[in-house]
Amino acid sequence: MSEPLALYETRAPAAIVTLNRPDRRNALNRGLIDALAAAFQRAAADGSVRCVILTGAGSVFCAGMDLAELAESLERLQAPAERGAAEKDAVWDDALQLARLYDLIYTLPKPTIAAVNGAAVAGGAGLVTVCDLALAVPEARFGYPEVRRGLVAAMVMPHLLRHVGERLARFLLLTGEMVDAAEACRTGLINEVVPAGDLLERALARARDIAEGGPNALANTKELLQRFSRQALSIEEAARASAAPRLTAECQEGLRAFFEKRPAPWKVGGE
Repeated sequence: MSEPLALYETRAPAAIVTLNRPDRRNALNRGLIDALAAAFQRAAADGSVRCVILTGAGSVFCAGMDLAELAESLERLQAPAERGAAEKDAVWDDALQLARLYDLIYTLPKPTIAAVNGAAVAGGAGLVTVCDLALAVPEARFGYPEVRRGLVAAMVMPHLLRHVGERLARFLLLTGEMVDAAEACRTGLINEVVPAGDLLERALARARDIAEGGPNALANTKELLQRFSRQALSIEEAARASAAPRLTAECQEGLRAFFEKRPAPWKVGGE
């Protein structure tokens, strides 16, 4: 029997949810997104769980969207008309599925903590931003390289802006550059840098701190925080803004260049 894509463990007062595709750098494919959604729904319904900790198996937190799965969908768009239309619908549905996962985590009535054990890239960095608190190991790096593939990080924009402000958000989203854990902490993207051996215990300590609060008071506080910082776009609009570029020739060529390990065609002075 194959390993579950998301592991679920209860260590009072928290549930620990672990992305479990270490061989694929915990990339977000359809199965993992479904498994994460089920895990967070389980935690929300469990009265003994006061907080949810999200971490990754292996040395990477999450490498973002599974580009191989996306590439397969985009290749099938070149198929006959009826099949191509079905694949186009699948691209929209994939984006909406991820947008709903982000919203589920962000609006969960119970506080959430990202325990970032390694690189958090693109959609993986998005997972960090939708959690209430974030701790990271010194080796962790954060970035949104979507534009370098012809993609747009539409779904994470409002969450990133809340944490770091517009100047740094523009830098990260427009350049695709990575920042290390120390810089992420300095700019507010994460709360604390923790030695790797202490990461989970520190996250559990933070969960115990949170559990000192009344469950209803915490849920009401989270609801008010969401209302005060309500994003301009709906979940559906954000998903559509993310999905639309995936259907363009620019994105398809960007993905081909990525898999063939060559510069994208728009790169100036390509190596």
